[in-house]
Amino acid sequence: MPLLQFVPVALFIASLATSAQASDVGVREISIPAPKRGIDLKVTVWYPAKVGGEPVLVGDNRIFKGTPTLKNAPVQEGRYPLVVVSHGSGGRIDSVGWLAADLAAAGFIVAGPNHPGSTSGDSTPAETPKLWQRTEDLSAVIDMLTTDAQWKGAIKADRIGVLGFSLGGAAAMEISGAEASLEAYARYCDRYKRWDCAWYAGGKGYVDDAEVAVDKVDLRSIDRARFEQTNRDPRITSAVLVEPGLAQAYTQDSLKKIAIPMQFINLGSKETIPLAVASEPLAAVVPQGSYAAVAGSDHFSFLPECKEGATELLKTLGEVDPICAATERPRADIHADISKLARDALGRTLADR
Repeated sequence: MPLLQFVPVALFIASLATSAQASDVGVREISIPAPKRGIDLKVTVWYPAKVGGEPVLVGDNRIFKGTPTLKNAPVQEGRYPLVVVSHGSGGRIDSVGWLAADLAAAGFIVAGPNHPGSTSGDSTPAETPKLWQRTEDLSAVIDMLTTDAQWKGAIKADRIGVLGFSLGGAAAMEISGAEASLEAYARYCDRYKRWDCAWYAGGKGYVDDAEVAVDKVDLRSIDRARFEQTNRDPRITSAVLVEPGLAQAYTQDSLKKIAIPMQFINLGSKETIPLAVASEPLAAVVPQGSYAAVAGSDHFSFLPECKEGATELLKTLGEVDPICAATERPRADIHADISKLARDALGRTLADR
């Protein structure tokens, strides 16, 4: 589903790098101020590294395989493009670690926050559609990394991209300049009762890692001005959108005005891609849009590789979504395709010109 809601335990914080090695990718976990939220954000940063630090498997757990990295390793000399990342709803930033580590090995600094209100164990339907909060989080990450004494010397502040998956893809759309219509989104959910719409109507959420009963969300009751405002950050000069949510809600006028390259990626075929994330029509409107569909995959293929026995374990935990179900192709092969598309797109657009 485009707004993934996972069992609220720390099982869903992991990843597997496709080509990055622990010897060339560093990782640091930092906290940064988020003035508009009034709290600090937990942010993970992957970067080209020298040998050093502590070898760790970021996010390794009973369900997913972990990413080999060097915790707190020294940053390799040089200056690198920055890519900010937004995770899917109900997920965590480490769930994109397999891709973040691969990008770091290719010469990018990659950073993303856990988004309060729509992350694992802290996720409610009422907070989910507040995309302006997610874009503010991403802008706060850029603010900090481009001014902080420890990072600014390693970052090319005029080469900043964004990558998002699912609800994170919607945040990446909006920070790039897309604007959504609340009425269009509400009409979509009037007709389409699954995926994100089912989450709004489900009457449950997660707080402090526990399932709680919550009110159903009437989308038309959301602050329309905030929902429809522009959330563009002009520092973003390239975007990669994987299965972006709210695909039926963006206004045509705003899409036509987006002035940066946008690589859209769907997982599956035209017959299997859900309407909620179908992005080929978006790519056709965006002036510099490009589109690719990864064959033999599905929405869950973006998640980390699963360990043996994970499917059975998930059933015992009450997870109904086929998070670890087999697809036509191995997940590692699908990851390799996604990673190449992202590396190529970001390399073309963020490289020195």
